[in-house]
Amino acid sequence: MSRVKARGKMGGKSADYQDKDKPTQIRFSNITAAKAVSDAIRTSLGPRGMDKMIQSPRGDVTITNDGATILKQMQVLHPAAKMLVELSKAQDVEAGDGTTSVVVIAGSLLDATAKLLVKGIHPSMIADAFQHAAEKSIEILEGMSSPLHLSDRESLLHSASTALNSKVVSQYSGILSPIAVDAVMRVIDPTSATNVDLNDIKIIKKIGGTVEDTELIEGMVFNQKTTGAGGPNKVEKAKIGLVQFCLSPPKTDMENQVVISDYAQMDRIMKEERQYILNIVKQIKKAGCNVLLIQKSILRDAVNDLALHFLAKMKIMVVKDIEREDIEFICKGLGCKPIASLDHFLPENLGHANLVEEVQTGSSKVVKITGVAYQGRTVSILVRGSNKLVLEEADRSIHDALCVIRCLVKKRALIAGGGAPEIELSLRLREFSHSLTGMEQYCFRAFADALEVIPFTLAENAGLNAISTVTELRNRHAQGEKTAGINVRKGCITNILEENVVQPLLVSTSAVVLAAETVRSIMKIDDIVNTR
Repeated sequence: MSRVKARGKMGGKSADYQDKDKPTQIRFSNITAAKAVSDAIRTSLGPRGMDKMIQSPRGDVTITNDGATILKQMQVLHPAAKMLVELSKAQDVEAGDGTTSVVVIAGSLLDATAKLLVKGIHPSMIADAFQHAAEKSIEILEGMSSPLHLSDRESLLHSASTALNSKVVSQYSGILSPIAVDAVMRVIDPTSATNVDLNDIKIIKKIGGTVEDTELIEGMVFNQKTTGAGGPNKVEKAKIGLVQFCLSPPKTDMENQVVISDYAQMDRIMKEERQYILNIVKQIKKAGCNVLLIQKSILRDAVNDLALHFLAKMKIMVVKDIEREDIEFICKGLGCKPIASLDHFLPENLGHANLVEEVQTGSSKVVKITGVAYQGRTVSILVRGSNKLVLEEADRSIHDALCVIRCLVKKRALIAGGGAPEIELSLRLREFSHSLTGMEQYCFRAFADALEVIPFTLAENAGLNAISTVTELRNRHAQGEKTAGINVRKGCITNILEENVVQPLLVSTSAVVLAAETVRSIMKIDDIVNTR
């Protein structure tokens, strides 16, 4: 009888134990999966970080070290690992830069949580402590930052250069940084702006030349070349019309057919078509238009050969296949209105520019509009590159530089780069943890230690001795040198502000907050349920 009782007790105990064991297994499985993603892109952090070559199933190759791009194209199956991909996307939207750092920090925090869980600390307690630590981190970072005025062009250039230094096109940062700064300054009012709409900056990529040939154009550039043989390729004092109707004869509905039995009828149809198109072209000419932009049409040809022939005779330049999503940008940039029907083709709906010309760029041509009379706050960047891979990486790098300047418009403060803020945070949080009691102190200390992963990885990727470099850096910060950071070029610890390595405050604060939130979400998960 007693044996049965004992077995019953044992059975109950083992059932209870197994029940406790499953959430722990799930947690460790999530941590392992998310850490695998973090470790995969850790080597691409910093100016000496390595690039990744990504091949898509179709055979397209991408070479990049931009964290968001790498993770976007990786095939991630585990749901917890997908959370880190979403994390890098969130950082890309919020700050635009620091997409690798945020995932590396999250991976390091997860490593710290694994050690805390082994010690028997409850996941909810870890999650709450990490949340407090993130809030404290923002206070510390804001205390370290120095305010910035948008009129301080030098600091803006240094921030853009720092963002470009870790890219494939880093040797061109002297050319691309001023382009990024000028582009953002043109589309905002520096005195009152609190955000930048990057849709007002259009980036056009053209193969040919080198990245050095990249230029900022005050006006507009079209990827398409002019259409129609015999038409003008250059128009001065241009009046620009943007049409959304078709310059081709109307068609019958899909099911209908017109049967022609003799030549006289055919001749009449041809005459009618010719008259119909001639009428449209005359109306366009009457409004004084000499440059015509035609929106792409799905249902029928937006413009046919006969219309092009008449337009060329009347010396009207034609650019067709304007994408629907570009219409708003064109209207804003040229000060014209989209014309949906012939009745609305009036002089007041046209845009005005000093010069519209077709320019040869490498093996292809682009149409450039300059000297726009009533230009809105828009700007175009024509990016050049010797091949597709370089061109796409240059595009991503310029986007990152634009995002960095946008961060400074949103939150006008700068902090040092080169691992300085992370090591300072680590030091201050460790000091602050002494004022806490119980489990929270443990968690704060683990959070502080986890932040050291950034300087550690920077040193590792630069080929330095990571342990001795981080130890020396910690020592210098303990002596009160807040801006001491890892100088990758010289391979030692220097005052990083003298090297002009600066970054926006928003990049660091959003990286810490988003990483802590993601880790908190992963901590709170204790089961994965599959649905049918």
